[in-house]
Amino acid sequence: MEITIKGDKEIDNVPSLKTKALRINLNENIYGTFAEIGAGQETCRHFFRAGGASGTIAKAMSAYDKDFSDAIYGTEDDGRYVTEARLRKMLAHEMNLIEDRITREKNPNKIFFTYANTVATIDFAKQFKGHGWVGIRYQVEATGDYNEIILHLRFKETDARLQQETLGILGTNLIYGAFYKYNEPKKLLRYLYDHLHKDQVEIDTINFSGPVFKNVDNRLMSLQLVKNGMTDAVMFGPDGTNVLPAKIFYKKNILALRGSFRPVTKVNMAMYEKSYEMFINENKVSKEKTEVVFEITLSNLRAEGEIDEQDFIDRADLLCSLGHSVMISNFQEYYKVVEYFSNYTKARMGLVMGVSNMIDIFDEKYYRHISGGILEAFGKLFFKDLKVYLYPMLDTDSGELINSENLKVHPRMKELFKFFKYNGKVIDIEEYDKSIMNIFSRQILKMITNGESGWEDMVPEGTAELIKDYRLFGYTRKPLTLNRKRLK
Repeated sequence: MEITIKGDKEIDNVPSLKTKALRINLNENIYGTFAEIGAGQETCRHFFRAGGASGTIAKAMSAYDKDFSDAIYGTEDDGRYVTEARLRKMLAHEMNLIEDRITREKNPNKIFFTYANTVATIDFAKQFKGHGWVGIRYQVEATGDYNEIILHLRFKETDARLQQETLGILGTNLIYGAFYKYNEPKKLLRYLYDHLHKDQVEIDTINFSGPVFKNVDNRLMSLQLVKNGMTDAVMFGPDGTNVLPAKIFYKKNILALRGSFRPVTKVNMAMYEKSYEMFINENKVSKEKTEVVFEITLSNLRAEGEIDEQDFIDRADLLCSLGHSVMISNFQEYYKVVEYFSNYTKARMGLVMGVSNMIDIFDEKYYRHISGGILEAFGKLFFKDLKVYLYPMLDTDSGELINSENLKVHPRMKELFKFFKYNGKVIDIEEYDKSIMNIFSRQILKMITNGESGWEDMVPEGTAELIKDYRLFGYTRKPLTLNRKRLK
């Protein structure tokens, strides 16, 4: 039951910030430090104002001067201060101080915590809205190991004071959730937005670690960020761990391939390989500064109703095992993907798609919600330094090969399509394998679930073994049939 404070306003039965801070303060065993850099001591302020903080706060500090900060936490290789590495150094340093200065002999029941953030708020020119790293390292029992929750946020407000207040609210929610909602991490995630609106702040990366989160898959937590509207997209690296999109895309050339990848097929890999060869041979593109990403949209994950989390993990596992980065987004339209990438880079971008997707792009019905319709969408899509690499399709009825020369868009869109094609924005992938063009993910998935054979030749090398070994996409081995004649 929540502690209620007389005269303290509650919103839709959500505990107020004062209620949350006071509940922490009145717990005689929770004890720790606050280290906040860049936006003021906004989180700590809530705990001081709630009352009873003397039993909770061992120390509250800020080190705004860079020399002071370096003297306390050391220097970073890249010279930056608002980084995950900096936050982790802060958490480790402050926790070591607590253990050195607060003896277990005198405080056998204390459960220690360190909350830290390193943040850059909006600049005076209001060109850079600001972002930051926020985290907590803590125990849930005095003799237990430490747990961590670390997240990255982006401010959406355009006033430094409002951003500071938002940070204080988010930090209070995080500390409260860490202690009282750790056994329900999905709820903990949603509760980070108590007394906040998604127009105020975006959380685009979060990682849970430690014994109380041993069963938490951080990729599923990232999926929740997109599903809950906390961010537009999340990413996993080839090792399957959550990564910050900005870290991957910053000033990079980007080649993106959208699909269901349920499972990934030989056609998918052929599209990737051939387009990649073409992309890195373009002017302004270097192999060293090129990032390839396989994108799955949230609408694709919801294609058959509610999102099947295991199915989602299966797709991510397969793509990561092939050495690729995976992005999950809520972008239904391609122009939104390009807009998103443009937040991180001005370098050349490439989109890889099949003929059916290209035809859909030129369908006006997908742009009725935009005031400028299809022209506004295309302005955003093709205005950037972007090229579309088109993989041909084999017409199953006529046997005709369809590419940019003979694909059929709506008559009203015909001249618009020609304009982009003959201005070099749409390029045909001319190296293709006709023998694999009739392979479709849905066909393979049906064969797997029905226990049929033959699908193994339709997926990339090594993929069939992974599907079988890890029972992905509902794969089950056929039961052995006994030869009863031999038994007799």
